[in-house]
Amino acid sequence: MKKMLLLMVLALSIFMCSVQKEEKKEENNANGIPKKIIVGLDDSFVPMGFKNEKGEIVGFDIDLARAVAQKLGSEVEFKPINWDSKILDLNGGNIDLIWNGLTITDERKKETEMTKPYLTSHQLIITKTGSSIKAKADLKGKIVGSQSESSGEEAVKKTGEDKTFKEFKTYAQYDQAFMDLDAGRIDAIIADEVLAKYTKKTKETQVKKELYNILSDNYGEEEYGIAAKKGNTKLIEAINKAIEELKADGTYQKIYSKWFKD
Repeated sequence: MKKMLLLMVLALSIFMCSVQKEEKKEENNANGIPKKIIVGLDDSFVPMGFKNEKGEIVGFDIDLARAVAQKLGSEVEFKPINWDSKILDLNGGNIDLIWNGLTITDERKKETEMTKPYLTSHQLIITKTGSSIKAKADLKGKIVGSQSESSGEEAVKKTGEDKTFKEFKTYAQYDQAFMDLDAGRIDAIIADEVLAKYTKKTKETQVKKELYNILSDNYGEEEYGIAAKKGNTKLIEAINKAIEELKADGTYQKIYSKWFKD
């Protein structure tokens, strides 16, 4: 009886495994790309991926991801994550991609599979209008802000100049840094060019006056890429190909012009 019960359990286990394998197959398209791609993002990173006044997630990366997903024959879901733990979310299978103005670095290329660069940006220094800070050297002895685990924080620490600041304060989101800059609690912000320029233009348009200065000095050029779990080269290669096709047919430029108007 016990032997019969054991055989039944074993048969059931084999059956369940085969069902799970079949379900897993069905989760992918014929080309091996997931039918649904979950994109992890910081939903406050304007204009790449952020919530608008209606609570909808919009932005350059959102429109581009949708266009790529259409090329791949997949659905796309956007999942807000804690930017500090983005690699853990990726490697843990919580998301399929990190796609939100992610700077390509040697360390990230070791930890993940990354696409070719699809956008170039810089790390800029933003101050309030009328500030005495006119160059990098003027940040000495000042309170400077940036987002935690961001390229801005990394770029500053790489130079070692954060040690000359009175304080290098990091925030969960950049909008918190801008609130402190507006209130005079910090003297400057180090942020991605796309975010800095979009925030400056949006907030100044609302109040109809100049609020911020962007210094000519910066903390270097960077290239944005999309990251997948290490070993997932098939998805990355497919995204690279799709973006090349979107550039060739003019779709990429249309999306770019929508979000990066001068």
